[in-house]
Amino acid sequence: MACQKQVSSFLLLLFLISIICKSSDAAGIAIYWGQNTNEGTLADTCATGNYQYVNIAFLTTFGNGQTPVLNLAGHCNPAADECTRLSSEIKACQGRGIKVLISIGGATGSYSLSSAADAKQVSDYLWNNFLGGQSSSRPLGDAVLDGVDFDIEAGSGQFWDELARSLDGHSQAEKKVYLAAAPQCPFPDQHLDGAIKTGLFDYVWVQFYNNPGCHYAGNANNVLSAWNQWTSSQAKQVFLGLPAAQAAAPSGGFIPADVLTSQVLPTIKRSPKYGGVMLWSKQFDNGYSAAIKSSV
Repeated sequence: MACQKQVSSFLLLLFLISIICKSSDAAGIAIYWGQNTNEGTLADTCATGNYQYVNIAFLTTFGNGQTPVLNLAGHCNPAADECTRLSSEIKACQGRGIKVLISIGGATGSYSLSSAADAKQVSDYLWNNFLGGQSSSRPLGDAVLDGVDFDIEAGSGQFWDELARSLDGHSQAEKKVYLAAAPQCPFPDQHLDGAIKTGLFDYVWVQFYNNPGCHYAGNANNVLSAWNQWTSSQAKQVFLGLPAAQAAAPSGGFIPADVLTSQVLPTIKRSPKYGGVMLWSKQFDNGYSAAIKSSV
């Protein structure tokens, strides 16, 4: 009997420890920064205290023999080496515990991968120019970013899995490289399905906007149905990707903050894969993240 009590006490202790560990891995808000000069500086973005993840957007041109191009929409000119000044701001963000990733792709970029070898070449470029490697021409200076966000919205779905595996190879051998993906909410995503199936993605922030079949349109039914599909994927954590204002998603999907916190978050937070909320973008976030932060 005494032995049974000891076992029960031990199991209760393990249960309590698991709850504490789960709660310490708190959910957070991810934001995209870099596509509008009116959105403020990267340092100011991180100083708000509203975000746990910042995606610097975008590396718009790469792969298939193209010279990579970083486009930060007027914040700085990488061709003139102006963006290296962001290094200190990136480090300031990381000093606050914020993970900073380079986002590749975007809606209007020129990018593709022609083969597994091409994916390996792009991986090495990203490692040496933005992550833990070395290059004489690092666009963002000597700051070491935390990972890579795949915002792939064009071309085929081929070889993105190879790019993920190659980046993970650097991660395993040298310094952790966090992998994120931003698929559209129709499941599975036509561009990133193969990559996400590798199980290597730490964060999958699904775009629940500009997709009438699965974004919010007066009720949360479509969102919750698609959310359940995404949490069944091989993603380690799934985020609800939303526009930070109506103007951020002309084709729809904006969820008023009070609706989000009362009708959507309480349900999706039940999933053990729930990671938080992703917002597009800093330009449009004029109070939205602050309104939802305590509920995320």
